Amino acid sequence: MHCKNMEEHFELNPNSVTELSESSTPSHEDDDTPVLSSQALAALKEFLSEQQSNSDAGDSEVSLLSEDWRLSQFWYDAETANTVSEEVLTLCNGVDSRVACIACPTLYAYLKKMDPNASVQLLEYDKRFEQYGSDYTFYDYNHPEELPSELKHSYKVIVVDPPYLSKECLEKVGETISFLRQPGESFLLLLTGEVQKERAAEILGLRPCGFRPHHSSKLGNEFRLFSNYDPGTRLGGWEK
Repeated sequence: MHCKNMEEHFELNPNSVTELSESSTPSHEDDDTPVLSSQALAALKEFLSEQQSNSDAGDSEVSLLSEDWRLSQFWYDAETANTVSEEVLTLCNGVDSRVACIACPTLYAYLKKMDPNASVQLLEYDKRFEQYGSDYTFYDYNHPEELPSELKHSYKVIVVDPPYLSKECLEKVGETISFLRQPGESFLLLLTGEVQKERAAEILGLRPCGFRPHHSSKLGNEFRLFSNYDPGTRLGGWEK
C-alpha cells in the first residue's frame, strides 16, 4: 500500500485531570495558583468527554504507524481495511491458506486483528515493519523476484497495492505475483488507481469490482479494487 491509512493515535487520558468540579480548590495555600473560571472548566470537561467518546468509538480500528509520504504511503480508512480483510478471510474459507500482502501494511494489521491465527506475510519496502518479525519480508518492486525461496509458489490469496501508478511498476509487481502464487486455484486482489484499469486487465487479467477503496488521507486519485475471480454479491460484484 503505498496508498493506505495507518496513523498514530495520540489519546488524551481523561484520568490525568481527576475529579474536576467547579468547587475544586488547590490542596495548598498559594494565592498565585491559577484557578479555572466556571465557563473554562465546563469547556474543559466537555472537551475531555468528547476525547473519551472518540477514543471509545475508535477501539474497533487498528492503530498503525504514521504514513511516510516520501514512500508514497497512504493508509486505507477503516471501512476499506475491514471490507478487504473480510473478503480475504472468506477466500481462505477456514482452511490453512497463506496470504501475501504486497505493499499494503494496513491490510496486514487488520487481518491479524480480525484473525490472529491467519497466516499472513507482509512484503514491504519500509523496514519499520520489521516489528512484525517473521511475518515481514523486505520488498523492492524494482527487484521483483529477489525474495526468500520459501515464499515461491506458496500463496493462495495475494493482495497488492503497488506504490506507484505506472505501467512499469504494475508489470514488475506482476512478476512478484507470479513468483508468489501457488499452482492451481489462487485469488488476486489489486488496489490501485482508476487510471490503471486497462493495464490491470491487460497485464494481470483483472476486472474492476463495484466497491471503491478509500484512504484516511483524502487523495485526488480515484481508486479501484480489481480481482481475478467473480466475487458474486461481495465487493459490489464485478462491474458490468
